[in-house]
Amino acid sequence: MRVRFYQRAIAFPALLMSAAITVAQTPPTPPINQLLDRTSQRVSEFVDQFSNVKCIEQVTQQKLRPDGKVELEQQSAFDYLVILTNAGGDVSLNESRLPVKEAKVERRRQPVSMLLSNGFATLFLVFHPSYVNNFEFTDAGSDSIDGHPARKLQFQHVHNTRSVAALALRGREYPLELSGTAWVDPGTGNILRIEAGIASTLEDIGMKTLQSSVRFSPVAFTKDQSPFWFPVEAIVEVETPKQHWRNTHRFSTYKQFSVTTEEHVAQK
Repeated sequence: MRVRFYQRAIAFPALLMSAAITVAQTPPTPPINQLLDRTSQRVSEFVDQFSNVKCIEQVTQQKLRPDGKVELEQQSAFDYLVILTNAGGDVSLNESRLPVKEAKVERRRQPVSMLLSNGFATLFLVFHPSYVNNFEFTDAGSDSIDGHPARKLQFQHVHNTRSVAALALRGREYPLELSGTAWVDPGTGNILRIEAGIASTLEDIGMKTLQSSVRFSPVAFTKDQSPFWFPVEAIVEVETPKQHWRNTHRFSTYKQFSVTTEEHVAQK
């Protein structure tokens, strides 16, 4: 992708001796504005971390039949990293991929088009300070992800504001009106999972549906470092009136690296 205790009083029968009963209260959950501020700050910190690591990305591209079965599949592997740019205050993450394993394409008489999906691992930008005001958020209550407590935050892109995603088609880019749900750690603001899709169909340009889901997992590079949650899997599914694709991106073996650049200005 170039293509945001219920307590009930109980009456006990009278006894000869009374006892004091203390009910432990669950910790209060932060208001949505406070949680959004916490998550936005955490994402801002994470962007710097994410642009200083590389990993292995394994991509499985599938073209599906009308019955949902796989018609064609391609697999590739890449050395993956993201490059952070911040021009004029506009934060952008651009993906870099160096092939490790080229896709093997089944030879057919008629060429079969496959879906190219880029950038979905960076859906967390919905909560970045540069974009968070371009979405409306709703608190959808408490939940858990693999036993980890989470708050569900639903988001909807605000029309006529800058989007974090665009569909590239025939030399043009169409900004996407994304809506979805994010599962956020209420204590740290880390994003545990995020699902997003287009709020309305784009059948006028040949797209019926677009849905994506990104899972995150904690990664700590030192014992003293508080872990950040990095993308480990991104699933993208796109359907047109005649075709159906599903791409799965898996990220593993995260490693830190650092690049130092110096800019010298010629003296006149």
